Amino acid sequence: MSNFVNKVDFAAVISVKNANPNGDPLNGNRPRENYEGYGEISDVCIKRKVRNRLQDMGQEIFVQMDERRYDSYRSLKDRADGYAELKKLSKDKEQYAALACKKWIDVRSFGQVFAFKAGTDNSVSIGIRGPVSIHPAVSVSPIEISSMQITKSVNGETGKDPDKKSPDTMGMKHRVEFGVYVFYGSINTQLAEKTGFSEEDSELIKKALITLFENDCSSARPDGSMEVCKLYWWKHNSSMGQYSSAKVHRSLKVIPNTQSPKDISDFTISNEPLDGLIPEIYNGI
Repeated sequence: MSNFVNKVDFAAVISVKNANPNGDPLNGNRPRENYEGYGEISDVCIKRKVRNRLQDMGQEIFVQMDERRYDSYRSLKDRADGYAELKKLSKDKEQYAALACKKWIDVRSFGQVFAFKAGTDNSVSIGIRGPVSIHPAVSVSPIEISSMQITKSVNGETGKDPDKKSPDTMGMKHRVEFGVYVFYGSINTQLAEKTGFSEEDSELIKKALITLFENDCSSARPDGSMEVCKLYWWKHNSSMGQYSSAKVHRSLKVIPNTQSPKDISDFTISNEPLDGLIPEIYNGI
């Protein structure tokens, strides 16, 4: 039985400086933006970073990045089948879901679809809805994207003539000059009851959000180029919540003070008070 009994809403304000927060594979890996020119970071990307941080904290994760695997399984099916007790329950959907939620924090947080075919006697088709929902992040102002041409001027392989240099390989690298993004989320108590999501799990999710970009550097996102500036955490006094999530999320105001903001200090971040609901406010780490 879950001990998570108070609905939670949250919001994170993040800054991006000279980085590609989430490349679009259908657009040459340019930073994602909508038709109005506002930057976007997909909810899938944010959940991936949360999973990585939970894994850094020593939690067991079902959906692992290949380069971050702490086991020998190369697919989700292999990982599920590798848990012998889970495999035995493939015909009992409720028990299968309960055991998967108990073992993996990302399953009991975000949910998971277990849909694996392995012959008629050992196929699995189970869907789990998780209590933690996260919206895509959207920039407060339209973003400016700059592009840089790059070259690879070393030999990837030795040719017939080892002294002959292969032609340079050309490429492009894209980045957001500066942007402030906001994303929102909620934790539902009814779904928490079903997956066994606990108060302790919510604290881990909170910690993961505060430290979202730790251990996340890459050539597209150098260390220090992305930062969680503020995390707002509203804990309601009931399971259904004192206010709707939409109203709580609207209470956060992030307003640029200039037409061309260059730093987080160029924004005013405030929260319209809601009677009886005061957010916990954390600075990112």
